[in-house]
Amino acid sequence: MATLSIPLSPNSLCLRSFTPKSQVFPIPKFHSSITVTCSARDGSESKRSLFHFKEIKNVACGILAVWALTATSPVIAANQVQITHFYMRLPPLSTEPNRCEKAFVGNTIGQANGVYDKPIDLRFCDYTNDKSNLKGKSLAAALMSNAKFDGADMTEVVMSKAYAAGASFIGVDFTNAVLDRVNFEKADLKGAVFRNTVLSGSTFNQAQLEDAVFEDTIIGYIDLQKLCTNTSISDDGRAELGCR
Repeated sequence: MATLSIPLSPNSLCLRSFTPKSQVFPIPKFHSSITVTCSARDGSESKRSLFHFKEIKNVACGILAVWALTATSPVIAANQVQITHFYMRLPPLSTEPNRCEKAFVGNTIGQANGVYDKPIDLRFCDYTNDKSNLKGKSLAAALMSNAKFDGADMTEVVMSKAYAAGASFIGVDFTNAVLDRVNFEKADLKGAVFRNTVLSGSTFNQAQLEDAVFEDTIIGYIDLQKLCTNTSISDDGRAELGCR
């Protein structure tokens, strides 16, 4: 069992304690067992000081517990995605030998709402320049982070609620595709074609959209305002979207 002991001095994070007691945060086993111990060394403070800082100390120790868990287990860290101020936990990477080929079949169960019997795990798969196998497929709620689709033909594809953060779609043709509620955070979409494409509810935080085509794109007003804040969109793209 590995133990991480982090003493908190009186001047550290303004955390003070009346007694030299320690708080121990046991963490469930994944690939290794970890215990995080936060201790304080200061017996001269008053009980009022202890009461004032007790909750802050507990929060700080909790944060250290999460940090220790992700730092000591790369596999666990790979399955966590930081979104603003919290973590969204993704399922473990599928070990099925033909998981990347499932994109050629897709799913058909409740595609509009991203409902499926088993998730389509396409993470880290490479579909570069695929011109026939992805066209018109339903990839609702597919996990696509860090996958590569550069130059692929994805016309008429359905990707409702797909998770494509960090994926590469350079030069992909999304004409007539349904890409609603897709997470494209930090995705590379340079030169992608969104002609007559549904983008309602999709997010493009820090995505690369240089030379992307947005001709007749279908998108809600609020989503459009958010998309227009992306400074990588070219002048032509902003004109097509109607960004002000």
